[in-house]
Amino acid sequence: MNLNRVFIIGNLTRDPELKNLPSGTAVASFGVATNRTWKDQSGQKKDDTQFHNVVAFGKQAEIMNQYLKKGSTVFIEGRLQTRNWE
Repeated sequence: MNLNRVFIIGNLTRDPELKNLPSGTAVASFGVATNRTWKDQSGQKKDDTQFHNVVAFGKQAEIMNQYLKKGSTVFIEGRLQTRNWE
């Protein structure tokens, strides 16, 4: 059995961008930033920020576009898909 499930809690880095596929299905894309803070072996505070590109489809995309804005805190549940580009 395989499982591809991810949970992301973070803040939007930009307003959602809503587009429609030729079929009429709504597609929203936006960025989410997640932060992590820890202390290293010497006691120094360290911060790390990761940026995630998120894509939502259908009614969820329309709702996200309506209610979410840059800076909004979101909880995203979905699957992870890695893409390559040059």
